[in-house]
Amino acid sequence: MTIDARFDLAYPGFRLDVDLQLPARGVTALFGSSGSGKTTLLRLIAGLERAAGGRLRINDETWQDDSFFMPAHQRPLGYVFQDARLFPHLSVRGNLEYGRKRAAAGMDRNALNHAVELLGIDHLLDRVPDRLSGGERQRVAIARALATTPRLLLMDEPLAALDVKRKREIMPYLERLHDELAIPLLYVSHAPDEVARFADHLVVLDNGRVLANGPLGATLARLDLPISLGEDAGVVIDATVGAVDEPWHLMRVDFPGGSFWARDHGLPLARKVRVRVLARDVSLAKEQPGRTSIQNVLQGHVDAIGDDDHPGSVIVRIQVGGVMLLAKLTKRAATTLDIAAGQPVWVQVKSVALLE
Repeated sequence: MTIDARFDLAYPGFRLDVDLQLPARGVTALFGSSGSGKTTLLRLIAGLERAAGGRLRINDETWQDDSFFMPAHQRPLGYVFQDARLFPHLSVRGNLEYGRKRAAAGMDRNALNHAVELLGIDHLLDRVPDRLSGGERQRVAIARALATTPRLLLMDEPLAALDVKRKREIMPYLERLHDELAIPLLYVSHAPDEVARFADHLVVLDNGRVLANGPLGATLARLDLPISLGEDAGVVIDATVGAVDEPWHLMRVDFPGGSFWARDHGLPLARKVRVRVLARDVSLAKEQPGRTSIQNVLQGHVDAIGDDDHPGSVIVRIQVGGVMLLAKLTKRAATTLDIAAGQPVWVQVKSVALLE
């Protein structure tokens, strides 16, 4: 089951031309810089804009093709904007009831009640929007979108207008959506940390074109994409808590063919986790390191080498067990070590970030 989207839309000075097949489950991030076409694509999918000759199929249902266009108000989707866009004269409960009225005829309150529980807003129901924090308003906006029992949820940079504190407040709720929703979620962002934390699938857009479309891990490990360059270059690995070293407040996270030690977050054994390893925290050695403060030392082999965004650096992709890591090296270091594809290396990982 897939989302099939084909659009070609031109404005003065800009053209969006995409042909995408996306998974119909999980979170797909639409990533790119400002002006890359992310929001335009989302609006086309929502039916808020129309591209002649466009095509949109959600699973087996056609929402748009050469002879048919389903109006925006008839599309069974929820849309969450950068700003919450709540009705200021209605309470939280009233805003949610408005969303529920858009649900299919005869729909009971189960969807609304589940949305309230999922977003943790039961204690806010009698407040008006101006008595809510930015993070609370966005949680209400998401719940209102879910109250329509959508078949597709669209989110356009929902954290962009929030400060760091409010982002931290809402992130756990977005993770609950990732874990519990049975419908696809398209999430627009230009922030690599959000993509790494929430996405299962990644579409990279640039100037209205699709540069990449694939699973998150494999796409982040590509060396030819803007998201792989600079200080944010790195990979995301799905792992499992394998052990806890209580005296040292550490936990071991295991992935196919290897493991990392990270700070103990109090998670139970066998808990599935997602970790992020930045290229700047990875170094390479041709011989096994001796006594070192770095606790994560693994064996691997060089898979590929690519240019970084600075002429004095390169990005090296290394296969370790069943995953790929990236390492940022100076060209002088790479030349001194005679780094080349296929070579065995020792990989030292200084820091591993648990995404939670």
